[in-house]
Amino acid sequence: MGFLDEAVIHVVSGNGGKGCVSFFRARFIPKGGPDGGDGGKGGDIIIRASNKLITLADFSSRRHFKARNGGPGMGTNQKGKNGEDTIIEVPPGTIISDHDTGEILGDLTSNEQAITIVYGGIGGKGNRHFATAINRSPRYAQGGIPGESKRLKLTLKHLADIGLVGLPNAGKSTLLSSLTMARPKIDNYPFTTLIPNLGMMEITGEKSLTIADIPGLIEGASEGKGLGHRFLKHIERTRFLLHVIDMSDLKADNPLKDYYILEDELNRYDPLLMEKKRTIVLNKIDLERPDGLKAEDILLKINAAGLSAIAVSALTGEGIEELKRFLKENAAG
Repeated sequence: MGFLDEAVIHVVSGNGGKGCVSFFRARFIPKGGPDGGDGGKGGDIIIRASNKLITLADFSSRRHFKARNGGPGMGTNQKGKNGEDTIIEVPPGTIISDHDTGEILGDLTSNEQAITIVYGGIGGKGNRHFATAINRSPRYAQGGIPGESKRLKLTLKHLADIGLVGLPNAGKSTLLSSLTMARPKIDNYPFTTLIPNLGMMEITGEKSLTIADIPGLIEGASEGKGLGHRFLKHIERTRFLLHVIDMSDLKADNPLKDYYILEDELNRYDPLLMEKKRTIVLNKIDLERPDGLKAEDILLKINAAGLSAIAVSALTGEGIEELKRFLKENAAG
């Protein structure tokens, strides 16, 4: 299965219905005037955000959407039925752009937010509109205006309060499952996560924080290496970043190497990302290092560099409650 955060679809709005050519006929009125009704309007294509969706997976199998045509006008001035609109649902965080021009048409960031992408054609006028003093019995009516057609690119950039970033196998997926009720795929090989996983961390009975596990970055990701921009773009919409670092794999003489690799990639991709609040999560403190270095030793080195960090074991739960308290105090909007 490919990525589910981008899709290209083809949309067509409905055609307007044809106007009607008709004349009033009744007993004792054999030559009534024109009474042809107008055609109905074609249906619109509307794209709407829905919290029920978290990926663009539905568009891997369905890529063509067409709204209903307007109905034709009828005699006795009856207007044709308007064509039904087609509503396409996408996850919040979806950007809609014209595939052929690159123009951004919409950015749906909240549940139920909607945008009309292409409008249905107007129905044609019936022959009653064309009666004049000279031509009292017009035998023509307008055809309906055709609908519009567009190729759209849908790009999903997840909306989250907190983004978990780290090199492959830093333990982000396990950390997400410890902080929330999310159950992402977890295994010990690079790029276990192929799309961002989302979870909700409850703060109070009515408020929670959304946490996104951004798939593992590698050095050179800002230039498209590894899974590159497909992952970095999701970080743009998080308010707070947690740099997850594997304590068991750090160099004793340079424990911040992984951190600076991540920072460099974020800065190269978009310098504005450097303005986001962030902290370091020193993960896997349950694993013993061959050199005997403890979490406390590494925390001292991190603090000496003017940075803050919280030590946890996402696997055993050690330090998780402290991390939750920190996030409630610093990452809640």
